[in-house]
Amino acid sequence: MNRLAYLVVIGIALPAFAQDARKSGFDFMGPDTQAMQKDDLANPGMLSVLEGEALWKANAGTSQKSCASCHDDATQSIKGVAARYPAFDETTQAPLDLAGRIIQCRTERQGAPAPQREGRELLALTSYVAHQSRDLPIAPPKDARLASTRAQGAALYSTRMGQLNFSCAQCHDDNAGGHLGAAPIPQAHPTGYPLYRLEWQALGSLQRRFRNCLSGMRAEPIAAGSKEAIALELFLMERAAGIHLETPAVRP
Repeated sequence: MNRLAYLVVIGIALPAFAQDARKSGFDFMGPDTQAMQKDDLANPGMLSVLEGEALWKANAGTSQKSCASCHDDATQSIKGVAARYPAFDETTQAPLDLAGRIIQCRTERQGAPAPQREGRELLALTSYVAHQSRDLPIAPPKDARLASTRAQGAALYSTRMGQLNFSCAQCHDDNAGGHLGAAPIPQAHPTGYPLYRLEWQALGSLQRRFRNCLSGMRAEPIAAGSKEAIALELFLMERAAGIHLETPAVRP
């Protein structure tokens, strides 16, 4: 079976335009979804941002310190931080994503139990931190120590996986602007995470979206916070450099 026939069989409509510009997933959404995201009073992800603000200000753990006691005014002290993660962590001598950095702060500086990946507390704090960088361009760190991990992420992105023998690139590079069933296929730029997904009826991380996609490809999902997940996130952030963040985004 040739490639075109294969794509038709699994329900992918080929795009009707040439890809000559990078776009946020927002640009592929319908007007109702776009309107929901743009209105903070209608955007359901803002509830998590508000919850994250409360957690930011509350004392936690044995130290009885709050995030605000170290970082003070979040609108200034952490503005732009989300645009620069994943980053190389001096403590672990390895790349660390934003959620991992928050876990590190909560456990080591505040003496609090580690918040669970995809748990409500971590998603709320991550969305609050990322929201402080809304409308700022993604700016991955130019750190040579990240090069091998970024290359690993690029390889994962282009590698065929699972029973469908499909890669991320085949959807998001070759067929962006088309549809998978009724859902639009964006260019996979991680501009709005954590985001509210109508399908989930909840806020979720970029790494949850990885697992969602891999399951659809009938491939083995990669664990949240794993080296593979951070590598793929690092590559996607580099690929999206310069595009503005929009956390919390809303998607179908």
